[in-house]
Amino acid sequence: MEEEKSYGGSSSGSNLETSKAERSVWLMKCPVAVAKSWQNHPPSQPLSKVVFSIDPLLPEHDPAHLQFTMEMSGTESLNMPKTYSLNMFKDFVPMCIFSETNEGDKVALEGKVEHKFDMKPRHENIEDYGKLCRERTKKSQIKNRQVQVITDDGGAHMRPMPGMIGLVSSNFKDKKKTQPVKQTDTKRTRRDRGELEDIMFKLFEKQPNWALKQLVQETDQPAQFLKEILNELCIYNKRGANQGTYELKPEYKKSVEDTGAE
Repeated sequence: MEEEKSYGGSSSGSNLETSKAERSVWLMKCPVAVAKSWQNHPPSQPLSKVVFSIDPLLPEHDPAHLQFTMEMSGTESLNMPKTYSLNMFKDFVPMCIFSETNEGDKVALEGKVEHKFDMKPRHENIEDYGKLCRERTKKSQIKNRQVQVITDDGGAHMRPMPGMIGLVSSNFKDKKKTQPVKQTDTKRTRRDRGELEDIMFKLFEKQPNWALKQLVQETDQPAQFLKEILNELCIYNKRGANQGTYELKPEYKKSVEDTGAE
């Protein structure tokens, strides 16, 4: 949308056309549905009509003093609003509009942005606009994937293509079958923290050093949960004869020894 005021000179012999450098233009942010409608609009017909009204009873600094309304010339969707409010902003960063030919060999300065607008549906059209948004959401959720049933063709579709033979080991299936199924932590139920601590102390009475894997098997607890308890009660041996095992901290060792003596 643009409002012509005056024309500047042109720069001959240059790739930048500046004959419209001083022209006043409007910059408008519009909804996605409106932009798509304009892209499919016949170029010979007007896109829309802007109507502005002035309320003489209001002061000029009042935002309601000057109001802009856009009326669409035609819409494809039945739920698409026909009229929109244009909220004008004068306080924005100075900007200029440039255009470029399809060949990219010429750039033109189309003018300076004088007014900036946000395009929004009017109050009486909010319900129709809501229906339009719901239609767009439903369309985006439709999956285009299709399931095709293959008739019995003797397994032709399952045969390896030329050049694929030898890429897969013949004993791959056997190896896959022999792999043990690992028990995941999601199948383990956490015990009460105090109850688990008592079990840990009893285990450390039997032997002073335990590996994490051994404790998981003994307590049937998630490894991450066990680590939290072990970090509070034990010391992890990073080197030495007991490398990779946990042992009780000195203060807990003494209490366990006292309990054993009793």
